[in-house]
Amino acid sequence: MPTRRIPQTARRIAGVVAALLLLPYALIVLYRLDFIHPVSTLMFADLATFQGYDRRWVDFEDISPNLVRAVMMSEDGQFCSHHGVDWGEMKSVIDDALAGEATRGASTIPMQTVKNLYLWNGRSMLRKAMELPLAIVADAVWSKQRTMEIYLNVAEWGPGIYGVEAAAQHHFKIPAAKLNARQAALLAVSLPNPITRVASKPGNGMKRLAGVVDRRAKRSGDYITCLYD
Repeated sequence: MPTRRIPQTARRIAGVVAALLLLPYALIVLYRLDFIHPVSTLMFADLATFQGYDRRWVDFEDISPNLVRAVMMSEDGQFCSHHGVDWGEMKSVIDDALAGEATRGASTIPMQTVKNLYLWNGRSMLRKAMELPLAIVADAVWSKQRTMEIYLNVAEWGPGIYGVEAAAQHHFKIPAAKLNARQAALLAVSLPNPITRVASKPGNGMKRLAGVVDRRAKRSGDYITCLYD
């Protein structure tokens, strides 16, 4: 009898693991529905630790185009042309790593979105291996506008501050729809590390980066055709 229980237990464990691995793909399909407002793993963590968070969902149409352009040109300039993963950028990073050189991030907006929704922070080959197929599927299921809408509503912009509406209100005391080009650029460059890069209190280095992003955003017309007609 005990020898039979071991395979049964193993099968149950394997079934649970398989369900957990497949759940994000099912949620990707569910999140295609516009009225569903997904939350991130960090939001769940804040709830689990009784810290709470501030997130106010805002539709894509109610987000300042200044912010959309700035985030795209700062985080993923090829967003409209790739299919979830920028393979050219990924190859460059792998080549640099094999050559022993310092590597830079190669995450696209779809990759960052699925990471925020289903995975965890920190560098890990396991996380990256899970992230890539999720990003490809998400890009295939969601429109570009829906991907950007979800990303801008789950991105972290400070401790307990999630989404662009909460960020705009927290940092600049205005709604996301009214962000000007400078404010948008500051929010965009704070995304890689919103704990130390505070959009409303930028240092000289952050101001310089924001200036670069602002100039790129102003010239982004041909790059954002998938988001604006």
